[in-house]
Amino acid sequence: MSEPGIFFLEGKLGQYNPAAKLLAALLIALGLLVSDDITSASVALAVECIALGVFAIPYKAVFKKTYPLFLAAISVAIANIVASKASSLVIAGISLRLVAIAMPGILLFSSTDPVDLADSLVQQFRISPRYAYAALASFRLLPLLSEEFSLIIRARRSRGIDYGRGPIAKLVLFVTSVFALFVSAIRKANRLAMTMDARGFNLKVSRTSAREQKVQKHDAVLILSALAMVLIANMAGMLVGTWHVVLLSV
Repeated sequence: MSEPGIFFLEGKLGQYNPAAKLLAALLIALGLLVSDDITSASVALAVECIALGVFAIPYKAVFKKTYPLFLAAISVAIANIVASKASSLVIAGISLRLVAIAMPGILLFSSTDPVDLADSLVQQFRISPRYAYAALASFRLLPLLSEEFSLIIRARRSRGIDYGRGPIAKLVLFVTSVFALFVSAIRKANRLAMTMDARGFNLKVSRTSAREQKVQKHDAVLILSALAMVLIANMAGMLVGTWHVVLLSV
């Protein structure tokens, strides 16, 4: 398991099989996309918050990772209030559902070692190593790009490239730094692609796995728990009378 830091969280969730966690997150996403009522979204989000304590994941660390998600939910709510004629309960349900769907995915990638995820994709989902380890390489670049972005900003300021302290000046500094990061990311991607081709990842040959990813009983319990959570959330919406299929209202 990777060391906790900007991207990785401590907790018991790291002991589970990555394929099981991915399947559980997909079940939650698909199950919550059926309806847009506020009841099922609230129940699902409440269960997810309780699950953080069960898996011994620090709430403060989770909030640091997911606060942009809450800002996005608020933005979606404001956009719907301005542009749509939906009721306030439906708008609140859509915003809460956005958080409830995205939260498991954030926890999945924040508690999974990229190497274990790639091995699990190959062993459990039978995905071609060419695509699985390409995803691994992209996943491993995320912390590097984050650190490089901080270095670019500090390097610009140390060279006297500072546009002031106002919001517009910060926006200009951010945009120019992002452009420099984009150029660096393209160069890294080219070198990475040539390295993978040189190591034979473009060949259609069978490969063995050095690290075996086992599916154990607690992985099955995790998947069944995700399915149960979705069923309970939707049944709660049905009992309250707010649940309805989204496609029928389009």
